[in-house]
Amino acid sequence: MQNHKYCIGEKVSLVGRVQVSAAHGEYKVMRLLPAESGQFLYRIKSEFEPGERVVAEDELAVRS
Repeated sequence: MQNHKYCIGEKVSLVGRVQVSAAHGEYKVMRLLPAESGQFLYRIKSEFEPGERVVAEDELAVRS
Protein backbone atom coordinates (compact mmCIF):
# COMPACT_ATOMS: atom_id res chain seq x y z
CA MET A 1 0.00 0.00 0.00
CA GLN A 2 1.31 3.41 -0.95
CA ASN A 3 1.62 6.22 1.61
CA HIS A 4 1.29 9.99 1.36
CA LYS A 5 4.50 11.68 0.20
CA TYR A 6 4.04 14.74 2.44
CA CYS A 7 3.05 14.95 6.10
CA ILE A 8 0.98 17.30 8.24
CA GLY A 9 2.89 20.48 9.05
CA GLU A 10 5.31 20.12 6.14
CA LYS A 11 6.07 23.24 4.08
CA VAL A 12 5.32 22.84 0.37
CA SER A 13 4.99 24.86 -2.83
CA LEU A 14 2.42 24.62 -5.60
CA VAL A 15 3.83 23.38 -8.91
CA GLY A 16 2.49 22.05 -12.18
CA ARG A 17 -0.72 23.59 -13.39
CA VAL A 18 -1.00 27.36 -13.30
CA GLN A 19 -3.11 28.56 -10.41
CA VAL A 20 -3.89 32.18 -11.20
CA SER A 21 -5.85 32.74 -8.01
CA ALA A 22 -3.33 30.91 -5.78
CA ALA A 23 -1.06 32.82 -3.44
CA HIS A 24 2.63 32.58 -4.27
CA GLY A 25 5.11 31.13 -1.80
CA GLU A 26 4.90 28.67 1.01
CA TYR A 27 1.95 26.51 1.97
CA LYS A 28 1.58 24.25 5.00
CA VAL A 29 0.02 20.79 4.79
CA MET A 30 -3.01 20.87 7.11
CA ARG A 31 -4.62 17.49 6.41
CA LEU A 32 -3.97 14.28 4.51
CA LEU A 33 -6.95 13.21 2.42
CA PRO A 34 -7.79 9.92 0.71
CA ALA A 35 -6.70 9.17 -2.84
CA GLU A 36 -8.90 10.23 -5.74
CA SER A 37 -8.25 9.09 -9.31
CA GLY A 38 -5.11 7.31 -8.12
CA GLN A 39 -3.52 10.30 -6.35
CA PHE A 40 -3.48 11.33 -2.73
CA LEU A 41 -5.07 14.68 -1.93
CA TYR A 42 -3.94 17.28 0.61
CA ARG A 43 -5.56 20.23 2.33
CA ILE A 44 -3.02 23.08 2.33
CA LYS A 45 -2.99 26.62 3.72
CA SER A 46 -1.09 29.79 2.86
CA GLU A 47 -0.70 32.59 5.38
CA PHE A 48 -1.73 34.95 2.56
CA GLU A 49 -5.15 33.37 1.94
CA PRO A 50 -8.10 33.14 4.32
CA GLY A 51 -9.11 29.60 3.32
CA GLU A 52 -7.53 26.25 2.62
CA ARG A 53 -7.21 24.52 -0.77
CA VAL A 54 -7.37 20.88 -1.75
CA VAL A 55 -4.68 19.77 -4.20
CA ALA A 56 -3.35 16.52 -5.62
CA GLU A 57 0.07 15.18 -4.69
CA ASP A 58 1.53 15.92 -8.14
CA GLU A 59 0.74 19.63 -7.67
CA LEU A 60 3.10 19.89 -4.68
CA ALA A 61 6.84 20.06 -4.15
CA VAL A 62 8.97 20.27 -1.01
CA ARG A 63 9.65 23.89 -0.17
CA SER A 64 13.38 24.60 -0.41
